Amino acid sequence: MADAPPPLPEAALEEAFLAGTGPGGQNVNKVATAVQLRLDVFALRLSPPVYARLKTLAGSRWTNEGEIVITARSFRTREANRADARDRLAAMVAKANIAPVRRVKTKPSKSAKEKRMVGKAVRSEVKRGRGKVSFD
Repeated sequence: MADAPPPLPEAALEEAFLAGTGPGGQNVNKVATAVQLRLDVFALRLSPPVYARLKTLAGSRWTNEGEIVITARSFRTREANRADARDRLAAMVAKANIAPVRRVKTKPSKSAKEKRMVGKAVRSEVKRGRGKVSFD
């Protein structure tokens, strides 16, 4: 398993517990096990490129107030949902900190160009041979 992402500062996080959805009988109606985790992105003091990548990664989870909202309701307990939400949020921030590798443009070599042209000529002859046959 991969290394765990670094923990996020507690001051930037805000948790709210919600009633879960879906099947579960009486328990789902009584216990608020789903967690909604909000991260104040400005409290992280990110550099502009990292901020832009994080905004792209967050997508619709990004609010107009500059917060990222993660909702976790996969598990039956508060603790498990809380850990899941924190892990997902920390992984997203860690992924935003990784700069993409720039692609280096390359040109095909002379021999590669020649090989391509020979192949095209061969294919052209094959197709030309499929035309109507004249018995002149």
